[in-house]
Amino acid sequence: MTPASSAGHGAPRPTSGLLLAVLGIVYGDIGTSPLYAFKASLQLFGAHGTSEREIMGVLSMIFWSLILVVTVKYVTLVLRADNRGEGGILSLMALAQRVAVGTALRKTLSLIGVAGACLFFGDGIITPAISVLSAVEGLEIVSPDFKQYVLPLATVVIVLLFMMQWRGTGSVGRIFGPVMALWFVALGVLGLVEILHHPSVLIALSPTYAIALCIHHGGLAFVLLGSVVLCVTGAEALYADMGHFGAPAIRIAWLYCVLPCLVLNYFGQGALLLTEPSAASNPFFLMGPAWATLPMVALATAATVIASQAMISGAFSMARQCLQLGFLPRLTVRHTSNSEEGQIYLPQVNSAMLVGVLILVFAFRTSDALAAAYGIAVTGTFLCTSILAMIVFRRQFHWSRALTMTVFGFFFAVDLLFFTSNLLKVPEGGWVPLVLGLALMGMMTSWKRGRDLMLAKWKQDSMPITPFLARLPQSRTVRVPGMAIFLTGNPDYVPTSLLHNLKHNKVLHEKVLFVTVQNEDVPEIPADRRVQVSELAPGIHRVVLHYGFMESPNIPAVLETLDPAIGYDPMQASYFLGREVLVPSMAPKLSWWRRRVFMVMARNAVPATEFFRIPSDRVVELGVRVAI
Repeated sequence: MTPASSAGHGAPRPTSGLLLAVLGIVYGDIGTSPLYAFKASLQLFGAHGTSEREIMGVLSMIFWSLILVVTVKYVTLVLRADNRGEGGILSLMALAQRVAVGTALRKTLSLIGVAGACLFFGDGIITPAISVLSAVEGLEIVSPDFKQYVLPLATVVIVLLFMMQWRGTGSVGRIFGPVMALWFVALGVLGLVEILHHPSVLIALSPTYAIALCIHHGGLAFVLLGSVVLCVTGAEALYADMGHFGAPAIRIAWLYCVLPCLVLNYFGQGALLLTEPSAASNPFFLMGPAWATLPMVALATAATVIASQAMISGAFSMARQCLQLGFLPRLTVRHTSNSEEGQIYLPQVNSAMLVGVLILVFAFRTSDALAAAYGIAVTGTFLCTSILAMIVFRRQFHWSRALTMTVFGFFFAVDLLFFTSNLLKVPEGGWVPLVLGLALMGMMTSWKRGRDLMLAKWKQDSMPITPFLARLPQSRTVRVPGMAIFLTGNPDYVPTSLLHNLKHNKVLHEKVLFVTVQNEDVPEIPADRRVQVSELAPGIHRVVLHYGFMESPNIPAVLETLDPAIGYDPMQASYFLGREVLVPSMAPKLSWWRRRVFMVMARNAVPATEFFRIPSDRVVELGVRVAI
C-alpha cells in the first residue's frame, strides 16, 4: 500500500451532508473545549493571570497546539495510516504489528495499543463529566443562586444521556450535525465580535509570545502545558472515526470550519480579558450580551451532550475491537440499525461508564476540578499513537530512518512534554485516568494471557482431526439422523464437545459441521471471503468463518448461505458447545491476581449462544473442567 492509496482507501466522497455529519460526530469533543480550556489555563497564574503577557502567551500556546498536534500530526499525517479504511489506536496497532519484524516487537506494540485503548476508555468517562458540568455551570453567570442546581441538573442530563443509548445514535444522529454547525457558527461569531473590539490580540498568532511566556515563567510554563492540552482533547476522535466518514471529509471540516471557529473563539476570549480582566471567572459565557447567556447555556449543553455521545459511541466500538482481538471476554453486542453495522450498543459497557461518570461528577463537583484529571488520558493516548505511527510510516510507507525519527521524534517529544506536565496533576485528580487505565490494562492482559494458556492446554489434550477421521469408519460409531454443529477454536483439532458426546451418548449425527470463527486484524472481511467450506469425510464438513475486528459474528445467518447440498436446516440443526469450568491448577502459570481476575471475567462473560446469535433452544452444552 502506498501513502497515496492509503489516504483515500474506501473514503466516501465529501458531500454537504457528510461534512455536516462529521461536525456532529467527530468534532463534538474538541469543539466544546473552549468552554474550559482557556479559563483553566489562566487560573494557574492566580491574580496575575489576566495581565497582557499571560493572556497573549496562553493564546499563542493554544494556537500552536492546535496547529502542531491536530493539524500537522493527526490531520496531515496520522490520517494517512488507515487499516483498510479504518482508524483508531487498535487499528493502528494491528497495522504496526503486521509490518513489524520479530515476535518481541509485536508483543510490545500490542501492549502499547492496549494501553492507548485503556486510556481512551478513561477519556470516554471523563469527557461526559467535564463537558456537561462546564456547560451547566453557565447558569451561574445568569444568577449566583443557580449554583446549587448545577450538580443536580448535570446529573439528570448525564443519566438521560446514558439511558437513551439503547435506542442507538441513528434516531438522534440526524440532529447532531445541524446543532454542532450552529455551535461552531456561534463560537466564531462570538469570538469575531470581541476581536473586532481589540484586533491587536491577533498578534498572539506569533509563536514568539509562547516562547516569551516560557522564558519569563520558567517552571510554571511547564505546568501550564497540562492545562493548554485541554484545547486538543478529542484529536484522537479524528483518527478513530475515519472509517465512518473518510479522511477527506474530516480534513475539509477541520481546515475550513472547526479550526477557524476555534481560533476565533479562543482569541475572542483573550480580547475580552484584555479589556475586562474581571471576566476571567468564565470568559466563554461572558463574551456575548447578557440576553444571549441562557440560549448559549442551552446550546452548550446540547453540544456537550453530543460530544459525550461521540465518546460513548467510540467506547462501544473500542470495546468491540478489544473483544474481537481477544483482550476482553464475550460481551452483549446489540445492533441498533438494520443498515449500519457500526451502530451498536453494549449494555455492560454503558452501565459501567454511567457509574464511572456519576462517581466523577459527585467526587469533583466542578469542571475546574475535573480538568486536572482530563489531560493524562488524552496525552497518554497521544504518546501511544506517536510510537505506533512511527513504526507504520517507517515500515509501510518506507520513510527513511532519518525522516521518521525527525518527524515523529518531534511529535513524541511534544506529546511527552504534555504528558509529563499532566503528571504533576496526579495528586489533584490526575490519578483517576491512571488508576482506571492500569486496572483495565491488568484485566485485558490477564484475559489475553489466560485464554492463550487455555488454548495451549486444549491443544495439548485434544486429538488432531486427521487421525480421528481415519479411525471413524472402523469405530462402528452409530450415525443418527439430523445435523450436529460443533463450535471449535481450532479447525485442525477435534472439538472437546464432540469427544464428550461420543463418550457419553455413543452416537454421531449423519451430518456434522465443525465451525470455527476466526478474527483477523483487519476491520471487515468481504462477503466473498467470509466462509471457507471443505469436506473432511462423508457427511462431515469444516466451516471457517472470517470476521474483522469491526464486525459481530452471526453464525446461523452465515450457515444459511451454505451450499444446499450440505443440508443445513436451521430447524433440524443442533449446536454442541463446550462450557469450560475453570479450576485452580496445582502448578498455576498465572499469578494469583491474574488468575482471580481471569476467573471473574470468565464467569461474567456472555454465553456463546448469545454472542454468536445461536438460538438457545437448539443448543446442547457439555461441561469441561479446565485447570489454569
